[in-house]
Amino acid sequence: MNKTVTAHDGSTAKRSSGAALMMGALGVVYGDIGTSPLYTIKVSLSEFGTLDNEHILGVLSILFWMLMVVVSLKYVMLVLRADNHGEGGTLALMELAVRGLSGQKKWVLTVLGLIGAAMFYGDSMITPAISVLSAIEGVGIISHGLDHWIVPLSVLVLMGLFFIQSRGTGAVGKLFGPIMLLWFVTLGVLGAWRIAQTPQILLALNPMWALAFIAEAPWGTFLLLGAIVLALTGAEALYADMGHYGRPAIQRAWFSLVLPALVLCYFGQGALLMADPSAIKNPFFLMAPSWGLVPLVVLATVATIIASQSVISGAFSVTRQAVQLGFWPRMMILHTSAREEGQVYLPRVNMLLFVAVLVLVLAFESSDRLAHAYGFAVTGTMLMTSMLAFSVLPRKSVGVKRVLWMSVLSVFLILDILLFSSNALKIVEGGWLPLAVGLTILAMMLTWKQGREKMHEALAGDQQPLKTFMEALEEYPPTRVDGTAVFMSMIVNTVPPALLHNLKHNKILHEQAVFLNVQSADVPYVPFSERFVLERLSRSSWQVVATWGFKQEPNVPQLLEQIGQAHPELNLEPMRTSYFLSRQTVIVVRRLPWRLRWRRSLFAFMARNATRSTRFYKIPPNRVVEMGMQLEL
Repeated sequence: MNKTVTAHDGSTAKRSSGAALMMGALGVVYGDIGTSPLYTIKVSLSEFGTLDNEHILGVLSILFWMLMVVVSLKYVMLVLRADNHGEGGTLALMELAVRGLSGQKKWVLTVLGLIGAAMFYGDSMITPAISVLSAIEGVGIISHGLDHWIVPLSVLVLMGLFFIQSRGTGAVGKLFGPIMLLWFVTLGVLGAWRIAQTPQILLALNPMWALAFIAEAPWGTFLLLGAIVLALTGAEALYADMGHYGRPAIQRAWFSLVLPALVLCYFGQGALLMADPSAIKNPFFLMAPSWGLVPLVVLATVATIIASQSVISGAFSVTRQAVQLGFWPRMMILHTSAREEGQVYLPRVNMLLFVAVLVLVLAFESSDRLAHAYGFAVTGTMLMTSMLAFSVLPRKSVGVKRVLWMSVLSVFLILDILLFSSNALKIVEGGWLPLAVGLTILAMMLTWKQGREKMHEALAGDQQPLKTFMEALEEYPPTRVDGTAVFMSMIVNTVPPALLHNLKHNKILHEQAVFLNVQSADVPYVPFSERFVLERLSRSSWQVVATWGFKQEPNVPQLLEQIGQAHPELNLEPMRTSYFLSRQTVIVVRRLPWRLRWRRSLFAFMARNATRSTRFYKIPPNRVVEMGMQLEL
């Protein structure tokens, strides 16, 4: 009897946990793609001068099969398999692709990953602007007298959204899942109601309508892809947020609720347009009966806020990963939850995103104008994901299975190239914006990575081997003082400048010396038990190489406490430990020509504005001695 109860309780708990994960995935993962029906059909069909049933059926058939192939098959079924220890996203996939590689191939794959991450920032800027604008535009359907309030109301909503970021999304996030559940049910019910009135819209499920549309107007179809891709926005979020909810929960939520609701809603809008072509001015809101319009505008606004929250949180997460991987300067990272490590807040990123989104809303003023810029950012990231997947998914396969992987991925790559090139034609109409943002961020990330490497080379060339130096120093030691000195070292096995400065100016050596080098792994999380490697250099000095995952934050005092417990011969009591750091000031050589000097100047600017090491490594500021030095580049 007890065994039966235990089994029953275990299965019930498992089902409960699975349901909770699905609900969380609805609130975070599917917010972006779930708000696409607000504008996709309107933008896709508004290009036609006169709407007829063939146009509507053809466009809907293409849209449906793009959802099935690109989202369902590519992302939900296949790309989610390319996880980096359970984590997804462009940078995680990049680290997976370059693992074990070197030389030019590694550099090419790294650049592809950085391009995808850079384009994601464009997506993070445009999603809040286009989503909130498209929702608030519903007030114009209620009364045209409210049209002039669309932009001011959108600005107010966005101000509130970015203002609450510092408070974290933990408490509010509990409401996201139920609200998005209501949103998807509403999409499905409205769509089913309209389909029941015009059931011939279901003919669009037949792919022959898509093929006939393509055969009749191949160039027009190619141009149309730039609008249809709006239905796929948010597909990257399924992959990027895999680490939060896991592949099974994301797959179950997609096939059981999100996909059916989206298809019903798109086909419902098509059914409405077949019955009343004049509804093209806003087919989403005109699907609703007049009594339900105001509640739908309110629900849509809340849903777009949730969708915006997901990409803002995504921008925080991508930036933290870039910092840990060495592609971005150190930044202040604040945890907004004591239990969830992934919930972080980056004040600088939040401020810059808010300014960018505000400029977009005031400059474009409507969701239709922003749609041209949106597609370019989304398809750029999707294309990079497909190219990186070529290096990851078939890697462990051989023979027929490998050929099958390559064939399927080639189809996805061709589709992504078509989508991207279609949107590239709209660069003048707005696509220039994410392109400019992406190129700027890519240049900054490459400049920071390569600049740090040049700095390491310059410092390593002047430094002596650490073990030999410490053994010689202890033979003829300077004045020894009580306590332990921790020297932060950029390069393993070399004498850090902070030690040389301390010996030169203070002429002392502490009773014990620890040389700490912090590294980032190519995996998201490093277990606590594998956090450090300790090597004894001499009678009173040790070298520590500490490693954190690219989704973890270094905490040096916590690490030293762990080392002290494992190695009692080291005296690492907080009040007896002093930290010595070198702060390099980069000086750009003026005699260089501008084509060589601009990147050095950019690196120097980024270095000056990086968060101080003490704050980034959680080191108590009252225990730090910082040594300044100038470095010419």
